[in-house]
Amino acid sequence: MHLLPDLLESLALNDPPAYLAVFLGVSLLMLWRIEAMLDQGLEGTALGTLLLPYCSGLGNLIFVGLMVGKFGGGREVLTNSLVNNVTNLTLLLGLPALFWGLTIMPKAAGKVATDRKKGGGGGEAQLNRLSLLLTLAAVLFFTGAAWLLGRDGRLDRTDGIALIGLFLFWQCVQVFDVLKHNVRQRVSFGWKFYLNAAVVLVCAYFLYESIDWLVAWLSAQRHGFLSRDNLGWLTGWLMVLPNAILALYWGWRRRADVVYSSQVGDGHICIPLCLGLFALSGPLPVPPFALNSLLLLAGVAVVQAGFLLIAGGLPRWAGGVMCLAYGGFVYAGLVG
Repeated sequence: MHLLPDLLESLALNDPPAYLAVFLGVSLLMLWRIEAMLDQGLEGTALGTLLLPYCSGLGNLIFVGLMVGKFGGGREVLTNSLVNNVTNLTLLLGLPALFWGLTIMPKAAGKVATDRKKGGGGGEAQLNRLSLLLTLAAVLFFTGAAWLLGRDGRLDRTDGIALIGLFLFWQCVQVFDVLKHNVRQRVSFGWKFYLNAAVVLVCAYFLYESIDWLVAWLSAQRHGFLSRDNLGWLTGWLMVLPNAILALYWGWRRRADVVYSSQVGDGHICIPLCLGLFALSGPLPVPPFALNSLLLLAGVAVVQAGFLLIAGGLPRWAGGVMCLAYGGFVYAGLVG
């Protein structure tokens, strides 16, 4: 029995727009409850590194499970992961920077007192920048590892274990860092934290149901752009919609630390975790375009780290450049 399909069918709403609305609705609910966790034991980059990636990247993990269990198709998983990561590091950092600017370390001394309240000034800003630089370094290592392991044209089970091992090691480092922070600040996870976590789990169920139906519907379409031929691209854009909401929302709130960490940290879910999980079920083909996309990701990570070091964030003009770079990636993948 599938609760969501039965419910929507009883309401005569059993069509793609209805499932898309459910997907976006539960994603927004997760965003709302995660924001509440800011006052329940997690702050700034810790929130973005640990919780937001899992919630915004949950759709990608569900997609991998569906591909392994029902539909097959390693090419779609690889495309989905690459579209997700490239979109995060280029478009979804570029747009908030273009609209509001992404500043972790304000240059003007007069802004420090104001930005300190937002997580952007003083010693806290320096810690946020260091944390983000470490996260970008992890992106570089993960992407480099996937590129090296995939140079022979595929990722096998041994490669998948190596990628998952790298991911788990990184998560252990982040968990202990959050626990140390909470001990120093005498912060504990109260009952509201776990209640919100339960709400997130309920949302995860509805995410699974909506993604399952949408993937099945797309797989059944044989002609046109909205068809199984573009399943990897379409699902990659679908899964990135919650990330876009996060980026624009926190950008509007002038929380550059959360914008950065949520988008950069989300990349760790796809590469290496999603690719590693699928590789456990069988060989994952890695074509030349995927290798070039991995090199693009590594290059963007280096550029983003350079802006953090030199400018203290991503200037508006650089945000425009990131958006153009994303346009080039889409053109090369779909037209080139």
